[in-house]
Amino acid sequence: MLHTLHRSAWLTDFSSLLRLIDKDDELLLLQDGVTAAIEGSRFLESLQSASIKVYVLEEDVKARGLDGQISDSVVRVSYTDFVRLTVKHPSQMSW
Repeated sequence: MLHTLHRSAWLTDFSSLLRLIDKDDELLLLQDGVTAAIEGSRFLESLQSASIKVYVLEEDVKARGLDGQISDSVVRVSYTDFVRLTVKHPSQMSW
């Protein structure tokens, strides 16, 4: 399943998100959700502990001026890659 986080992690039930993500699921951070990928944040640490693949939409990172703050452990993707992820995962959950 593909999970997408489009709101700030501070405005999301992040503990529920972590409970519902399975080890085979993937998470795409977009819009204000990209703030969860900031190096050293408690949200990023939780995601790294969950051992899931985390992606961040590059355009949204740039739009928010966070280019130098995003962790290298998160995979940066384009809109084309976003489409590929949605095709790969017919089941999706938006947060």
